[in-house]
Order: sequence, then C-alpha cells, then structure tokens
Amino acid sequence: MVDPQSLKSVIEQLNAAEPAEGKLSVKNKRARTVARLVLVQALYQMEIAGTGVESVIREFADFRFDGDIEGETLGAADEEFFAEGLRTIVQEQTNIDTLVSERLAANWRIDRIDTTLRAILRAGAWELKFRKDIGLEVVINEYVEIAKAFFGGEEARFVNGALDGIAKDTR
Repeated sequence: MVDPQSLKSVIEQLNAAEPAEGKLSVKNKRARTVARLVLVQALYQMEIAGTGVESVIREFADFRFDGDIEGETLGAADEEFFAEGLRTIVQEQTNIDTLVSERLAANWRIDRIDTTLRAILRAGAWELKFRKDIGLEVVINEYVEIAKAFFGGEEARFVNGALDGIAKDTR
C-alpha cells in the first residue's frame, strides 16, 4: 500500500480544505473523508494484490476502521459509503475507466497511469457519475487533496482537470 505523508496530516488537510457537504455533521463529514481516503487505498490494494472486493471490505471493516495504522488512529469512516463505492467501482469498472480514458492525452492508456493515481481517478469518477447527491465541487476537491497527499502539484492538477472533465461528461 502506498503511504501518504501520515494519516493524521492527510485527514487534517482534507478536512481543512473540504467545502461543505450538504447537511452532514462535522463528524459525518470526517467519516466521509476517511472513507474516500481508504477507498483509494483499498482500490490500490485490490489492484496490486489481486484481492476480491468482498474480502477487502471485510478486512477494512474488521481490522482497519477505527484502528491504528502507521501509528495513527484512522478514525470512524462512513463504512456504507466505502463499501458502496468499492462495489460499484468494481461492477462498473469498464464504464468508469472509459470516463477516465476520455480525459487522458491522445494515445495514453489508463493502464499506463500510476496505480494510486488510477485509484484516485476511479473513485472520483464513481462519485461524479453515481453519487449525484454529492456536489461536484466536494468530490473534485476531496480527490485533488488526496492526490496532493500522495503526490505533488502536477498530479493534483491532473486529477483536477480530469475530474472536472468527467463532471462535465456526467452531470
């Protein structure tokens, strides 16, 4: 699994940058933020290790949520949101990958993108296409901040541009 700066700093960074998400309480916004970060990590893990969706959902529910990772308490996550996202991304991967691929440079294939970056784009595309109850600004901002936590500015700008294009395609 790719490790961001530290879980605590990533969560703080995401919470500080996140626009208001509907009528969610602060606690529920934080749980949604944790779910997004863990969704990216789970997608990465599934691709690298070849594990199935249900076993990854069980692993995160049993051992990772509310647990200690890298010396940091992960905190409560919106487990339903996480599981829905993971299942839908797997079921709709062809459609989601098409959305992402349409935003890549000509002759650039999705499998050439870094695994973590691909996970970020798939998660963001899922929310933009299948969770229209969540504002597109929230979705784009959250995944741009996750990209910043794992990479630098160039990748975050790429995520911003790709997700902005996907938002125009799906909403």
